[in-house]
Amino acid sequence: MSYKRRKIALLTSRDPRDRRTWSGTYYYMAKAIEKHCGDIYYLGPIESNFKIIGRACNKISQLFFKRKYNYTHSLMLAKSYARTFNNKIRNHYYDLIFAPAAATEIALLQTKIPIVYSSDITFALMNNYYPEFTGLLNISAREGNIIEELAIKKAALIFYPTKWVARSAIKHYHADKTKIFIIPFGANLDEIPSKEEIFKKKKSGRCRLFFLGVDWKRKGGEIAFETFLKLEDLGIQSELIVCGCTPPKEFRHHSMTVIPFLNKNDERQRKKLNTLFYFSDFFLLPTSSECSPIVFCEANAFGLPVITTDTGGVTGIIKKGENGFALPISARGTDYAKIICHIYKDDRYYAKLVRASRQVFEDKLTWDTWGVTVKKLVTEIL
Repeated sequence: MSYKRRKIALLTSRDPRDRRTWSGTYYYMAKAIEKHCGDIYYLGPIESNFKIIGRACNKISQLFFKRKYNYTHSLMLAKSYARTFNNKIRNHYYDLIFAPAAATEIALLQTKIPIVYSSDITFALMNNYYPEFTGLLNISAREGNIIEELAIKKAALIFYPTKWVARSAIKHYHADKTKIFIIPFGANLDEIPSKEEIFKKKKSGRCRLFFLGVDWKRKGGEIAFETFLKLEDLGIQSELIVCGCTPPKEFRHHSMTVIPFLNKNDERQRKKLNTLFYFSDFFLLPTSSECSPIVFCEANAFGLPVITTDTGGVTGIIKKGENGFALPISARGTDYAKIICHIYKDDRYYAKLVRASRQVFEDKLTWDTWGVTVKKLVTEIL
């Protein structure tokens, strides 16, 4: 049976062609849709003057009320987006609108075209979980929940990467279970080493810990540094590679390398990032809040066991003893160091974890796997 290629509008206010946007997720998601489902028509990026007004409202709110106004999930901005996107789709024929992480963009959209909504979190889960969503005005929290509920109701299909977020959609917004599907996201990589290449790789003589994140504090940089120092105390020569941020001045060591920024749009810098993954022994991210980290998929692509925190949607990706370990939120450097030390000292166990981590990537964490599943579901509704 032949498959008719669909005309799919990718609806987002942000730039889906920029690999830095949402860590490249828009970019690789669009490529997967284009490969498996149909032809992509980009409706974004777009700007709105209401963002300027929203920023001003947020500053005034913090100044006078000591509370935040989250203008990115405001009805004011949703109305502005609806006007712009309604004009963009008017007089054009599309089989489908795909709206990744675009609740505000689609909440008030007026169209009969089927909408597929995908996100790694709901507003209810974000509120008082992420620092930027903590301490909101009551009206701001209400608007955020209204927008999320409207987006969920408007969607013909909803794809979530973890059960954590799917449960929230059903519990907090009474989402129709029949239109929700759990499909893990893939690794945002162009060049992926072969399985054979990964399996032949030996662990390094010095235990290399790779920490990648733009937010040193939220991603658990201090705990990663503690882990690194504790490994030295346990007799394991170690290196800590920090990429994506600059730690505070008190976090310095001769065996610590800091790479403040790598641009994924630049091929040379992208390859350098891949090299960091390839020559590391563990991916360490003791994060305090997380949805569905794409970076875990990328680490597993290189056979790196992930040592992280049991928070948010993390255990939807990281399975204990299979492709890593998720420690309790209360764990500190000593706890992380003990488990890394145990794994690193046992050559056979470490090799087993490397193979299992890569196999999890092969089976579940590629954009091809995601795209094939999306194609099947989209075909059914169309």
